Formats: sequence, structure tokens, C-alpha cells
Amino acid sequence: MRTLAIAALQTAPVPHDLEASWLRFAEQVRTVRATFPHVQLVVVPELFLAAEGPLLRPAPADWMEQAAVTLPGPLTDRICALAVETGLWLVPGTVFERTPEGVIHNTALVISPEGEIVARYRKVFPWQPYEEAEPGDSFTFFEIPGVGKVGLAICYDGSFPETMRQLAWLGAEIVIQPTLTTTRDREMELVCARANAWTNQLYVVNVNAADPAGVGASAIVDPEGIVRQQAGTGEEVLVDVLDLDAVTRVRRYGSAGINRPWSQLARYGASIDLPMYGGSFRTPDWLKESADS
Repeated sequence: MRTLAIAALQTAPVPHDLEASWLRFAEQVRTVRATFPHVQLVVVPELFLAAEGPLLRPAPADWMEQAAVTLPGPLTDRICALAVETGLWLVPGTVFERTPEGVIHNTALVISPEGEIVARYRKVFPWQPYEEAEPGDSFTFFEIPGVGKVGLAICYDGSFPETMRQLAWLGAEIVIQPTLTTTRDREMELVCARANAWTNQLYVVNVNAADPAGVGASAIVDPEGIVRQQAGTGEEVLVDVLDLDAVTRVRRYGSAGINRPWSQLARYGASIDLPMYGGSFRTPDWLKESADS
């Protein structure tokens, strides 16, 4: 049985205070470790460690520049030490990453319990025209030994079906999606989370910031598009144990025991012309063995 025990922290940073936000993050991770010792992975909202403030409390005009960090660097050294201390996989939301060329991306990190940076994902679809960070150009997943593959998405990425489809194609069985939504389109994001989970037959863990930084409503959706948990607007911890064998079951026998989109794509996808992408569907390696079943 392949399971992953997670804690999705719907919380908020200390606005425009990087050190105080770090201390809050470290305290909350340690609290989860002490309170829920079975938890293996902790995730917090988008730009938590960049100390983003509420929508109606605008940051200084150069805040992204002030908050941007190099990766690896002093901040990741702290996160890695915390991961070793607690023995947890950490997805510390996202940070503003400054590249050697001076470009700034909105970047998600994954730190292993051994204190290693095992994945780094630059948001492909920044919320334009409002978000100023430069977009990334590729999708990322990481593997938890003995458990499975986990994809990364950030907030507005979920509004583009290509994101989750590509991550699923790469083999992801869970997508962790740190989010910072301050506006009333949150309801549409939840529709997308359910649709992305159902159409790709994977778990979606969408963790938004709590009031006042965001509007909350974090959600964990299963591979059949069913909402397992959904938060309110304030600070909450969504603790869940995700059964990755459920992904295998749903992909083999179908959502609700009926719908098997991946198998159908494996059979006929190569014969479908997709001019939008300049090609056709290619069966992923993980599906080839079961394409005829």
C-alpha cells in the first residue's frame, strides 16, 4: 500500500517581513511535526516566505526585488536544516528566485528529509498582467521513494489544462499546488482543481493563503474529482493520508468504475491530429504496458 501523509497549512505570512514570516513558517512546521507525527510532507501557500501582504495592503514598489533570493542560498540552507531537524518533506510554498542573470521567477521548492533540494519549479503561467515575475518554461515532478511521483504547479497554472495533463503524462500521481488567491475567482479555481483531478486521474492538493493574505478555501481533491477536504477562510491545517494505489485503481478501472481517458488516449491518441500542438498524443511510458487492458 502506497500512502503519503500530508499537512496542507492554510496560513498567512507576516506582511512584508521576511524574517518574521520565516520564524512563523519554522514554528508551524515544528508544531505539525509534534502534533501529527505520522505526517510525511508539509506544504504552505504561494509566496509565504516572500512575505506577500494582503491585496489592500500593497507592498513597496520594489518588494519583489527586496524579497528575491538566490537558489541555493541562505534561505534554502535554513529550509534544508529544518527538513533534517523534523524529518519532513517540505514544500515551502514559493519564493522569488533571482537568477545569475538577474531575472526573477516565482519558484516552488521541494526539500527532502535529508536536507536536499530535490526539485525546483518556476511558475509557467504567472497571473498576468498583475504578476511581474518572469515565466518558467518547463514542468517539474519529483519522486518520493516507495511512494510515487509528485508534480508541482503554482496557483494560476491550474487554469491551463496543459499543466496538469503534462504533469500526469510525466507520471505524477499527486500535484501539489501552492496558491495565493485574494480575489473572488477562487470558486473558479476550485472548479479547475476538481476538473484537473478528474480528467487526469490524480490527486490535487491546492493550498491557498488564509485571510487576510488570501481568501482560503484550500482543497484536497481525489483522482475521481471528489473533494476530500475543503477549508474555510481562516487558518487551518488539512491533514490527510493520500492512497496512491487509488490512482492506479482509477486509471485501470475508471473514474466511478466507468471512465478511462488515459487508456483511450493510449489506443487512439496517436491518430488524432492536434494542430494546436503541432503533433498528436504520445502514450506515456508508464501507460504503455496497460494500453491494451
